[in-house]
Amino acid sequence: MKRKFLITILLAMGLEVAAQSYSTSLSVGDNKPTNSVAQSYADSLQMLRDSLFMPKKQKLTSVKVSDTNHMRLLFPLTFYRDVTQQLFSNADAERDFNANLMHLYLYRPDLVSTTERAVQQQQTTLNDIEKPIQHEVDMVSRVKEPPIEPFEAPVEVLVKKPNFWTYKGDYALQFLQNYVSGNWYRGGESNYAARGSVVMQANYNNKQKVKWDNCLELRYGMQSSKSDSLHSFKSTEDLIRLTSKLGLQATKQWYYTLQLIGQTQFSRAYKSNDPVVYADFLAPFNLNLSLGMDYSVDWFEHRLKGNIHLAPLAYNMKYTRFQSLSKRLGIGDNNHFLHDYGSEFTVDLEWKIMEMLTWKTRLYGYTTYKRAELEWENTFTLRFNRFISSQLFIYPRFDDGVSRDSRYAFWQLKEFASIGFQYSF
Repeated sequence: MKRKFLITILLAMGLEVAAQSYSTSLSVGDNKPTNSVAQSYADSLQMLRDSLFMPKKQKLTSVKVSDTNHMRLLFPLTFYRDVTQQLFSNADAERDFNANLMHLYLYRPDLVSTTERAVQQQQTTLNDIEKPIQHEVDMVSRVKEPPIEPFEAPVEVLVKKPNFWTYKGDYALQFLQNYVSGNWYRGGESNYAARGSVVMQANYNNKQKVKWDNCLELRYGMQSSKSDSLHSFKSTEDLIRLTSKLGLQATKQWYYTLQLIGQTQFSRAYKSNDPVVYADFLAPFNLNLSLGMDYSVDWFEHRLKGNIHLAPLAYNMKYTRFQSLSKRLGIGDNNHFLHDYGSEFTVDLEWKIMEMLTWKTRLYGYTTYKRAELEWENTFTLRFNRFISSQLFIYPRFDDGVSRDSRYAFWQLKEFASIGFQYSF
């Protein structure tokens, strides 16, 4: 309401000034408004415009310039047809404003410079365009792209033949030194000992049906003994053993297997202060050929691996190149060969008990239902780092094909503990 009142006062002031100027001009005798009348009306509009765009701090009230009725004051006085309709309408929100315009239309028609229709005729809108503007484009044939010349370059393709072989190795060299003074209360003697072992494996597996495992074991140990007047050094361990197994897969973990085991030693073996040779290279030589099935072991989250071989049919040959050893080796008097048939089983397992501790075991048994052989090799390896380790070897053996001992009967035992160098790949 304040805004309407302000605009009405300004408009009345402008009209009053214009009326005075007009009356003065009429008194002179001119029938048309002079330039001073137009100037007064323009000054009134300038005052209104300044009040509309006055800064907020100086404004008495806020006026929206975007309002359509107020914007009409900024243009020359124009006759609008909707003023009469809105003036007599009950919903007219601008009644005072329209009443002033109607007063001007009635009493000062000389100030009206144009009409609403004339203003609309001068405007150009999109509705005046009956047809959209179209650009005529001359279509030309598409230029053919030049053909891409094929780039030929020699390409070397390397096709590798699948390798189904895997290789493993384990090497160890260990030493032992023992010193005992001459007055040691429990006796004994000083000695030096050394032991070396090599285990090499070459395994074939085509991931389909065929598997062929090969393992060569070489072990040799020796020690010095001052009490032995005949021998400066004697062997403590002597072994050459080859194990080869050819398997045809039956199920996921079972294989039909043909197994070959050959075993002998490197050098002669003596007892202290005894010149008799108890064993030598190829004396004896054992060859075992068996047909059965293998079971692949992979337990305890891959920490226990190996295989179990069960052979109901086995052939065993024992040979000695010295006839003097034939009786002690169970071959018979003055014979070089012993042939027999029976059943055989072999268990080869490796259990990684801890990160540093490993247990390897081999259990071998053979029987002809007249005699039996049983061997159980156990090797506990404690690794300190990649190259240094300690080993404990326990090897009980049963063989009732040899002469009975008065103390141990048919049982035999070997044991040693050592520390030294070990390397595996």
